[in-house]
Amino acid sequence: MNQPIHDEKINRVLLKPRFKLKFDQSQQDILDKFKDNLTDEECKYCSKMSGNHIFLDVPKSEEHFWSPQLQVEVIKDGNDKAIVKGILGPKPKVWTFFIFLHFVVAAAFIVFFVIFYVKWSLEKDYQFAKYMLIGLPIIWMVLYFLGQSGKKLGYKQMVELDDFMMKTLGK
Repeated sequence: MNQPIHDEKINRVLLKPRFKLKFDQSQQDILDKFKDNLTDEECKYCSKMSGNHIFLDVPKSEEHFWSPQLQVEVIKDGNDKAIVKGILGPKPKVWTFFIFLHFVVAAAFIVFFVIFYVKWSLEKDYQFAKYMLIGLPIIWMVLYFLGQSGKKLGYKQMVELDDFMMKTLGK
């Protein structure tokens, strides 16, 4: 990805890029802008609003497994100003599943390390545990690169969601 969201170099690595923008407008003014744009008939994005949280999804017709979701939170700052925080990333179901897979690999690594150590200390055959200790980090790296390739597949949609948000905010 040559042009990460908001030009933060760290976003090239993160699977869920984050941003934070400050505005001279009030929290309610910014929330009203989102309400107006999202209820417009020409708006193609699916959305949900809950208090000061806004969830933007790509249209159902363009949606695929790696389609991103933009989660925006509008926070009050001092002096009647607002801060807009956002996270661009996979939908919560996809993210939770992906994190679950990482957890399973980490737990299996610990289990096989214990098995390896016990069998090694008892001078028994520990070859399978050794192979698993080599293979599990490889599986973890494959999961990481799958996440990065998924981010690349959804990057165009991430940029579209970001552009819609910036247009809404008037930046």
